[in-house]
Amino acid sequence: MIYGYARCSTNESKQDINRQIKELRAAGADEVIFEYEHGDAKTKKQLQTLLDIAKEGDTIITLEVSRLSRSTQQLCELIEIIRAKHLRLVIVGSITIDCRNGQTDPMSEAFLQMAGVFSQLELAMIRARVKSGMENAKAKGKHVGRRPTTKDDIPAIFHKHYPAFRDGRMNVSELARVCGISRPTVYKYLKMIG
Repeated sequence: MIYGYARCSTNESKQDINRQIKELRAAGADEVIFEYEHGDAKTKKQLQTLLDIAKEGDTIITLEVSRLSRSTQQLCELIEIIRAKHLRLVIVGSITIDCRNGQTDPMSEAFLQMAGVFSQLELAMIRARVKSGMENAKAKGKHVGRRPTTKDDIPAIFHKHYPAFRDGRMNVSELARVCGISRPTVYKYLKMIG
């Protein structure tokens, strides 16, 4: 079986994962597993599911090392799983680690690990640029981050159901449910009103 793995850092509204899925199918993936998770997240649920269901002799393909992980440590752990389960890992157009016989080619493993180092470096550089940009914007007096929520931002549906909460006919969970918002948001609105 050939599994494709695609990952984007943010949800569907901000990044289109369909390009990866299309390219993985074109590269021969029978099934594509995908998720929206940050590259250096400790847990990537769908990747873990893929590793759990993959059987000896199966192949996992992905488009870039950074899709698997932006952490060298996590990448090394992934290589160990690939080796232990006798799988083949293909970075399309780049590196192949074939552990179907229980061993790896040392040169391929080294190249994959080096690619992981560069992926981790790239993430660190992106974070440094973002931090520098935010500090520069703050120094110029610009607001950085989300605009603070004001009383005017509280939706009408909250105001509609608030009297029932205030009179004890509804608890926080019920208020959150009928308004379609989270409990922390309810608490934020209550603090602003009270």
